[in-house]
Amino acid sequence: MLGGMKLLVAAVLITAGAFLIYCGHRRADSIAGIAEKAGKDVADVFDGRIRHPNYVVYYVGGGALVVVGALVALRGRKA
Repeated sequence: MLGGMKLLVAAVLITAGAFLIYCGHRRADSIAGIAEKAGKDVADVFDGRIRHPNYVVYYVGGGALVVVGALVALRGRKA
């Protein structure tokens, strides 16, 4: 029973991560994402600070959830 629960948690994490990556991709391709990137580029030129668009957070969070989900699914049983 415990193995089934572990796989369920892993599947939920991987699904949530894939959904975040999908949302990030949709945001990056939208008009709002393009405008955000253009505004970031202009602001970077003026003050030299490094900024990232908000959709990058979706990519990073989604990737982290997918990796954690894979690790949960592949983790060996500790006796």
